[in-house]
Amino acid sequence: MAQSETRKVAFVTGASSGIGRATAAAFAARGYATALVDFNEAQGREAEAEIRKAGGECMFIACDVSNDESVKQAVETAVSAYGRLDAAFNGAGIDGEHGKMAADCSIDNWQKVLGVNLTGVWLCMRHQIPEMLKNGGGAIVNCSSTAGLEGAPTLAAYCASKHGVIGVTKAAAIEYARQGIRVNAVCPGMIATPMTAGLDQELLSALVEQSPIGRQGRPEEIASAVLWLCSDGASFTTGQALAVDGAWTSC
Repeated sequence: MAQSETRKVAFVTGASSGIGRATAAAFAARGYATALVDFNEAQGREAEAEIRKAGGECMFIACDVSNDESVKQAVETAVSAYGRLDAAFNGAGIDGEHGKMAADCSIDNWQKVLGVNLTGVWLCMRHQIPEMLKNGGGAIVNCSSTAGLEGAPTLAAYCASKHGVIGVTKAAAIEYARQGIRVNAVCPGMIATPMTAGLDQELLSALVEQSPIGRQGRPEEIASAVLWLCSDGASFTTGQALAVDGAWTSC
């Protein structure tokens, strides 16, 4: 059953863990009815139960963001349940192969990483934007990375995908600015998530040591930035790539 027209609705991909999960929880805590969208059903159901236990309104929707029909069905399911769509965080992403120079990156890795990280973001916007237009506008935040702002050696596919996210964000922001839809990107630095937990610990320690702030960020710190970008307080902010990185890209 559709919710009251006054209740805002958020759609979060990558919601089963890390930044996506923290952002979904933040939306729900702020009073949004929140669609938790992810490929990992077991972890997604855990996140759903956790948010509901805390008093949030949410629902898990299984989705492969690299598949257009899957994304279409996920957006339709959320709108059917909650009646509208006001905000979206397109946070689903993978890092792919590590340690290979650009010429050694496999075609399979290139296609998979670009398929999830870049095509997935575009597919989400492709179906989110028409629903937002029905209600006079909304706010979308796409998850890029500091690797979308500068080079990332031995991560050519990841770096290309995250640069691409910023490009499509800026294009959409210009296109829909006068129709009430704001589109921004958030660019996390080294954040303590399952993705970074899989890195070589010596490498991780060295990266933290190089960081001006001297520590990893927390998923909740990215979630706070996303919530601000979706809030009325950011009503004049669109087409931006906001680095939340402990001054990493300021060096």
